[in-house]
Amino acid sequence: MASDQIKRLQRRLMAIPQDVREAVQPVLVQNAEELAATMRHLAPDDPATDAPDLKSSIAVTPPGGTTPPYSQPGGSRVAGELEAIVTAGNSDVRYPHLQEYGTSEHEAQPFFWPSVRMLQKRLKNRTKRAIAKAVRQHRAKP
Repeated sequence: MASDQIKRLQRRLMAIPQDVREAVQPVLVQNAEELAATMRHLAPDDPATDAPDLKSSIAVTPPGGTTPPYSQPGGSRVAGELEAIVTAGNSDVRYPHLQEYGTSEHEAQPFFWPSVRMLQKRLKNRTKRAIAKAVRQHRAKP
């Protein structure tokens, strides 16, 4: 059953005209940059001044780009055509998940998911507006 749903979704995504896809990509990157900025604001400061910084490890990967190795969530992967990925961590900073969820010796200092929850509605609405505008412009073309 799930494979039928995935196939149906893939057919619908492939039916989106290329010019609409291209028009939406900058908005996806803008959303990701805003989300990353909020995460950097909420991320705790690193007390060790010479250690790699958690805030500087928060990165935005545009469509078609590759996420940093050892990044959270999911490690290194290629972003799809219609996705911009925000990650925390890299090969020097491997502890974002410990900061987010805490350990038995360290209390959690969440920064990742609170940012997502806080901005989710605004980013979703911005994306919807961009899609609607791109579709209207596509329909207006001869």
